[in-house]
Amino acid sequence: MSKNITPSITIFLIFLGLIRFDSFPSLEAATGTLASVPGAYVFGDSLVDAGNNNYLAISISKANYPHNGVDFPGSIATGRFCNGKNAADAIAEKFGLPLPPPYLSLKGIFKEKERKAAALTGVNFASGGAGIFNGSDQQLRQSIPLSYQVNNWLAIHKELTSQLEPSETQIHLSKSLFFVVIGSNDIFDYFGSFKLRQKTNPQQYTQSMADKLKEQLKRLHDTGARRFLIIGVAQIGCTPGQRAENSMHECDQEANTWASLYNEALVKMLQQLKKELGSSMIYSYFDNFKSVHDIVTNPARYGFADVTSACCGTGELNAELPCLLVSNLCSDRTKYLFWDRYGHPTEAAARTIVDLMLSDDSQYSSPLTLTQLVSS
Repeated sequence: MSKNITPSITIFLIFLGLIRFDSFPSLEAATGTLASVPGAYVFGDSLVDAGNNNYLAISISKANYPHNGVDFPGSIATGRFCNGKNAADAIAEKFGLPLPPPYLSLKGIFKEKERKAAALTGVNFASGGAGIFNGSDQQLRQSIPLSYQVNNWLAIHKELTSQLEPSETQIHLSKSLFFVVIGSNDIFDYFGSFKLRQKTNPQQYTQSMADKLKEQLKRLHDTGARRFLIIGVAQIGCTPGQRAENSMHECDQEANTWASLYNEALVKMLQQLKKELGSSMIYSYFDNFKSVHDIVTNPARYGFADVTSACCGTGELNAELPCLLVSNLCSDRTKYLFWDRYGHPTEAAARTIVDLMLSDDSQYSSPLTLTQLVSS
């Protein structure tokens, strides 16, 4: 693991391993009729942040400047760490829902109408740089950690219950999707902190991550959440930025090892939580690590031309600096796996992975695919 990773910067990591469905006739993107999902509520980090960090006055973990958003409608840099829409947006669109707006954009007396509408159809609580723990970024007011995101959900829950009868609220929440993408930043915080490494070993730390996440999932469940889509941590050692740190442009295998270790703890935790909560909880775990491994190992098979470089950046692998207005911008964003040096996926990548979640191919999803989750 590189020694010069700073927690406030290396928060932006790989989210998605990708498949191009047109390369596989047997794998059809989920374009048919999907089960009704009344609302989509998003929790996580920069991989699904829709612009919450724009409202954090002193945060530098923002993407509200070009070339970010170059392919978003109107070419607007909304705060998404992407050239266009992210995976949370793609999921909402698949179910015919509006894009879940960032929670902080709904605050204030003049936003009551928008807040009431979003409470019913979905809200995005994710924050670039966020972790399961209240890490250094939160202390420096750089991001909104998961526990605070759940606190914000409680405010939206109150808004929702003010509009619906108790029985309607129960039905609405039981059919809605709670989407959680988080964990990478906690791993990098651990390796960036000598104090943390002195206190606990990697196995203990990753287990504590899973335990803490369990607490937050139970808090959501206590409010009526029943359907959870949980994304594992990907091969965080294979971002363009990580590859550019060595002359052979190889992945950082140590970083990948600890991501895998966390995912093992996460899978076991979810199985245990399901046993505890029984039929009142159903979930789909998406194996992001395996997805990234497959696309990186054989990119041509999946329809991508470049799986090592950033689409937007400068220098070696376009990964020496973040994506800025003065950065080099690739001409065909659909051929790139990564948008920037931190490993954020392009919009094409995000849409492809969502199709994979919805497909009948269950090699990446357990115990249910996303389609099965919303249909159960």
